[in-house]
Amino acid sequence: MYFSFKKSLVGFLVFLLLSGVSAQQKMVVPKSYIAHKTSESISIDGKGEEASWGSAKWTSDFIDIEGAKKPRYQTRVKMLWDEKYLYFYAELEEPHVWATLKQRDTIIFYNNDFEIFIDPDGDTYNYMEFEMNALNTLWDLYLTKPYREGGKVIDNWDIKGIKTAVHINGTINNASDIDKGWSIEIAMPWTSLIEAGDNKIPVDNYWRINFSRVNWDYQLNQDIYQRKQGANGKYLPEYNWVWSPQWVVNMHEPEWWGYVYFSSEERENSKDEFIVPSDEKIKLELYNLYRKQKEYQRKNGAWIESSQKLITNPIVIEGKEIEVMLEAHSQGWNLIVDSPFTDKQLILSEDGAFKTKTNN
Repeated sequence: MYFSFKKSLVGFLVFLLLSGVSAQQKMVVPKSYIAHKTSESISIDGKGEEASWGSAKWTSDFIDIEGAKKPRYQTRVKMLWDEKYLYFYAELEEPHVWATLKQRDTIIFYNNDFEIFIDPDGDTYNYMEFEMNALNTLWDLYLTKPYREGGKVIDNWDIKGIKTAVHINGTINNASDIDKGWSIEIAMPWTSLIEAGDNKIPVDNYWRINFSRVNWDYQLNQDIYQRKQGANGKYLPEYNWVWSPQWVVNMHEPEWWGYVYFSSEERENSKDEFIVPSDEKIKLELYNLYRKQKEYQRKNGAWIESSQKLITNPIVIEGKEIEVMLEAHSQGWNLIVDSPFTDKQLILSEDGAFKTKTNN
């Protein structure tokens, strides 16, 4: 899903105003989910009828992308995995199921759609986007970095071997009745997904993943569904509903995506709990400072070069004050933290790339 930078920025500022605090004072941790391993054979038919799906937990219901409004229709997801595939099952409530796009790798969000975003190593670079509509038409693409940093979109990249199916609880493209919705089942081969990570399945580890649903008001033209237009002839804006809120109308800020932990245990045997690591909370604060730097540079044509000016309030995580070093260099800057929780050094650069180093 593409986005408007202006709307994205305004949405984030509104979020800060509504919360009544600055970005440095407010810690909003993305949502998390435990995806359990399954030994059952999963048939990709869009119905999710296997016992493994029955015991898998739902995500929380999707909310508005900016985090404040409850969507008109319910959306929720389950996840499973085995040695070959990462599985998704989603249910989308919808009284009028419609779709028109049939060609793969066209812009699917011009229809109502379901979207998955995957960043295996959580550095916000080299991530995957997947979209599909109710006709089971797919769009999969690979992004070298977010649009905010001029990321290259590799549109001819495919998730090789993917299996997808849609089940319509009603009738598609029929305006004469009321539907209940549509459900989606997906099997993504690990062989394609680990290309962007460390080339191994993340057993008892986590990836950064988020989901989006684009929904449009519609109009009928000779009983054919279309996106609704206003009096000026322009399409009315879409609704963007997500699992873990982005706080801005922009899915391409991967630091806000949720955490999916891949448990090696099957659901009935599991006692797994997932707690977002403390270093991830430091990372969120570093991205708050990154956005502050970007906004300052946009207005003033230069970066903030003093850590005292950049960090106006102490950053405290789990009772520990976090010391951030601002290192200026000829190309920009680095934000550097020696984590008080691990032996890692956390580094965020002016281009938004995040990395860690082990302290000696």
